[in-house]
Amino acid sequence: MANARKNGLYNGVSEELSALMRTGWADTERHDLEPAEQAPYAAERRAALSALFPGERLIVPSGNLKYRSNDDNYPFRPYSGYVHMTGDQARDGALVLEPRADGGHDAYCYQLPRDSRDNDEFWIGYTAELWMGRRRSLAESATVLGLPCRDVRTITEDLAAGSDLPTRIVRGIDPALEAAVTTDEERDAELEGALSDLRLVKDAWELGEMRKAVDSTVRGFTDCVAELSRAIASSERWIEGTFFRRARLEGNHVGYGSICAAGDHATIMHWTQNDGPVVPGELLLLDAGVETHSLYTADVTRTLPISGTFTPVQRQVYDAVYEAQEAGMAAVKPGAPYRDFHEASQRHLTARLVEWGFIEGPVDRAYELGLQRRFTMAGTGHMLGLDVHDCAQARTEEYVDGVLEPGMVLTVEPGLYFQPDDLTVPEEWRGIGVRIEDDLVVTDEGHENLSAGLPRSSTEVEEWMARFAG
Repeated sequence: MANARKNGLYNGVSEELSALMRTGWADTERHDLEPAEQAPYAAERRAALSALFPGERLIVPSGNLKYRSNDDNYPFRPYSGYVHMTGDQARDGALVLEPRADGGHDAYCYQLPRDSRDNDEFWIGYTAELWMGRRRSLAESATVLGLPCRDVRTITEDLAAGSDLPTRIVRGIDPALEAAVTTDEERDAELEGALSDLRLVKDAWELGEMRKAVDSTVRGFTDCVAELSRAIASSERWIEGTFFRRARLEGNHVGYGSICAAGDHATIMHWTQNDGPVVPGELLLLDAGVETHSLYTADVTRTLPISGTFTPVQRQVYDAVYEAQEAGMAAVKPGAPYRDFHEASQRHLTARLVEWGFIEGPVDRAYELGLQRRFTMAGTGHMLGLDVHDCAQARTEEYVDGVLEPGMVLTVEPGLYFQPDDLTVPEEWRGIGVRIEDDLVVTDEGHENLSAGLPRSSTEVEEWMARFAG
């Protein structure tokens, strides 16, 4: 990447410089590594994937860097299915499951090896380690991941050697790798769907990571409340930066673009510009989540009175959303249809909107017609894990038309949003947006609210803010 600049200041590399750069380096191969805690769990996931596609070669790419501008690129995040199956986060790699005669598979993780110090590749070029940072050697990765690792620069040749094998690849992740094999688009989609299906129920290790993500997120929300007075003197960006600091200190990053929506910005579902004023007397809707180093993310929302106390109308809206969330959370239990928590929350909000005269009843008719959606906008939750909207490609019959099982992690997040230009509601309601969101894991007995460390009721929120707000 460094030597691709059109207007670089150096014209080339002298033989003397090249020779100098190749000498005097210590051997940094690590021999003290242990298998990652996640390795045996990833092996079980690969075994489950293998059982679904006997006799077929399966290719799960990690993905490549994407250019942002000139020779700069966006921060890399690997394809979640690759992470789930390997525990690895390397770019430009792939997991390949080669079929065996007994119906099982041999798994290989293809990666970029360390750069050789016998030529200039380690300090010149797109992937040069002196520019991009040290990579693990293939032997190191094999130890950490618990599976054989191969040089990704040989993957095209290796795949060609078995070109007669029925093959599936996850599409849209690595175009060059996709072009190296002949596959069927529909069958490839089935592989991607299976990778999502296998993430629906989290194993014990994943649940531990989800707890870490949520616990850090709880601390991040408390940070934001503690610095609220500085946000009032600045903007929504102060809230965003405050939470980001916690995410980077305790995790990898934020799990998605934080929504720090004050005033009528709270009525915009995906407000991430975060450049508006934070004004006492209005509400702040904070939707944010910490992503762990293993890339599992939380997704939590609280709506806060910036002055520390809800106005009567704000409280009326907030309490309705809180009651709807209570109804939705009560429906989260093993064996329950997935849609039940959504329907319970939405029916409660529909009843309130009919009671307030904002939509025409009776409630059953209004709900059947979806009239509440003018003010509720979105569904009431989604699966959560490696992606904030996890398992998005899972089969419908296993996800929204399926039933809840112990180990599933999902959000329950009802909301009401009264747009600032909505003439169908009284003026004092316009510009109010309220969402309350928590992360729940389904248990054998019912559910556990992982984000219970944050207050939810209007009274609890005011007491919390009185304790921490600066």
